[in-house]
Amino acid sequence: MYYKRDLEIKIEQYLDSSEIIAIFGPRQVGKTTLLKEFYHKVSNPIFLTFEDIELKVLFEEDIKSFIALYIEPYDHIFIDEFQYARMGGKHLKYIYDTTDKKIFISGSSAMELSINAVKYLAGRIFVFNLYSFSFGEFLRVKDKNLYKLYINADENISIPISKKIYTYLDEYLIYGGYPRVILSKSVKEKKEVLKNLLSIYLLKDIKEIAKIADETKMYKLIKALSLQIGGVVVYNDLSKLIGVNNTQLKEYLSIFEKAFLTKTVTPFFTNKKLEIVKNPKIFFFDIGLRNVIINNFFKLEDRVDKGAMLENFVFRELIQKDVKYYRTKNGAEVDFIINDTTPIEVKSNLSSMKISKSYHHFLENYKPKIAYVLNYNYIGNHKYNGVIVKFLPHFLASQIS
Repeated sequence: MYYKRDLEIKIEQYLDSSEIIAIFGPRQVGKTTLLKEFYHKVSNPIFLTFEDIELKVLFEEDIKSFIALYIEPYDHIFIDEFQYARMGGKHLKYIYDTTDKKIFISGSSAMELSINAVKYLAGRIFVFNLYSFSFGEFLRVKDKNLYKLYINADENISIPISKKIYTYLDEYLIYGGYPRVILSKSVKEKKEVLKNLLSIYLLKDIKEIAKIADETKMYKLIKALSLQIGGVVVYNDLSKLIGVNNTQLKEYLSIFEKAFLTKTVTPFFTNKKLEIVKNPKIFFFDIGLRNVIINNFFKLEDRVDKGAMLENFVFRELIQKDVKYYRTKNGAEVDFIINDTTPIEVKSNLSSMKISKSYHHFLENYKPKIAYVLNYNYIGNHKYNGVIVKFLPHFLASQIS
């Protein structure tokens, strides 16, 4: 069964354009499924995969014959697992420049071949990233009627509906949004799927790309990051903990990001003397994958890392935006700043509609038009020094613009 992805709507706008459509993302998020969905929507298509070794070798060694057999007779060409092709970008550029066919490719951006391919195709390609399911996509699978209320929700959402949505959010925060995990029928199955996904990341993608001989250090780093999501990364401390130098550490972090495992969030600043300008925060693209790393599947209400998990969730919901964080050298901090203007604070416990001294500090210094506090307890607006602060449930993070 196919479950509609939000990315499908964006890509549909470019079906009639001449540019190549590229869908990149980690393993098992549904890239092939989405590609096949478009395959069934267009005329005279062909679906190829470079997991077929003979097909891949023909593409690499005899591009003209490849075109004669698999490009010229068709109007729409779909190539799955494109990252396996050697000189993929160069040969794809040749196809684009010598034919008038509409081309779709998919692959893992974790693979350097995919990244190098894009370099050849500047001005000829639209690249889209597909992640594991967002919370909205997850809810659409779980409860279509509740999803309809969710997508139309605002600060007037009722408390009963809010509580019902939070029930699903708790599940999402524990097991994440990988399609195979969502569709698993038991908790035991969900855990097994996540363990297998982790093995794929460690053994098949990250290890191979990085050519890491000592995977123990790699695993120690992943676990350390899992235990400090939402915390500011101090490179020297992390390097000593893992047993690598700062250069190696940053290379590992770069590889994790290319593999869509983690994402670096850099600081927002205007005053280098007073504000942190270098040290990033690191979050996980999928919180379920993070939880299997630390082997913790306790309910949210029983966890000491509840606040960090909610912060990671909000990051994931804001992923399509320009996301940064704010912190002064004196310790004043705001969880997220989006589009260099809008501050967002994430709270797990809030006793009143008041904001912290750190938040006051940011509002006074930057005077944004609007600010947000995402929390369990309060829904409504409050004005602080002329700035409207909206108190909303965490699950409405995706609606913040």
